[in-house]
Amino acid sequence: MKPNVLILRAPGTNCDFETAYAFELAGATTERIHINRILEDSSILNRFQVMCFPGGFSYGDDIAAGRVLATKARAHLFDAISKFRDDDKLILGICNGFQILVKSGVLIADDEQGAPATLTWNKSGVYTDRWTRLVTNGSKCVFLNGVKEMYLPIAHAEGKFMTRDLSVLDKLDSEGRLALRYLPEDNPNGSTRDVAGVCDETGRVFGLMPHPERHVDKTQRPNWTRMKNDPDFPTRVGDGLVIFKNAVEYFA
Repeated sequence: MKPNVLILRAPGTNCDFETAYAFELAGATTERIHINRILEDSSILNRFQVMCFPGGFSYGDDIAAGRVLATKARAHLFDAISKFRDDDKLILGICNGFQILVKSGVLIADDEQGAPATLTWNKSGVYTDRWTRLVTNGSKCVFLNGVKEMYLPIAHAEGKFMTRDLSVLDKLDSEGRLALRYLPEDNPNGSTRDVAGVCDETGRVFGLMPHPERHVDKTQRPNWTRMKNDPDFPTRVGDGLVIFKNAVEYFA
């Protein structure tokens, strides 16, 4: 089966074309649809097997990164998105999309005290744009199937993952949900326990701060010209492509 992927966009989204290209390169079909159309008719979701919130600055990141779109999703689409997940479909959030999934409660459910986790300002206090080394943690996440390590770019100001207290973090960790981590010496934002990506209990909903859609070709890697003598170079692809291929292969 060739899955149909919904790329949700909003005012300020700026990675939707790249994300659609990455999914199509992996073998999917895609549609880029404005969030207002889904708010008007959530039955549109029935046409798709994968939903993706791409990167950017949705609604200008007013109040906080991803907060406005997350509030819209929580208030008007939470049940529809939950049903999408429960129908054995996949949901991906990249950078701003990760912020949206967390702040809407889709990725990490609220408890009696409210939201147990958030993404806040980088430890540096400034926007950071660079490449970073990553390792996977556990095998729960569908999107990271077969992946051990990755090299991906990041570009964000509010990417520091934090939980309300240590017990929340330990619970997520014990459940195998802290699926992607920065190397401790290469943590660009000060995320607690070096968290770069989190999945839900099913492993089918995944959010990450790095941008896999920006490394789907080997020549997008900043040092690619130094790798030409590598015997595997002719067949290499960008590290991020596997995330999109895993989504497609899930429906094979």
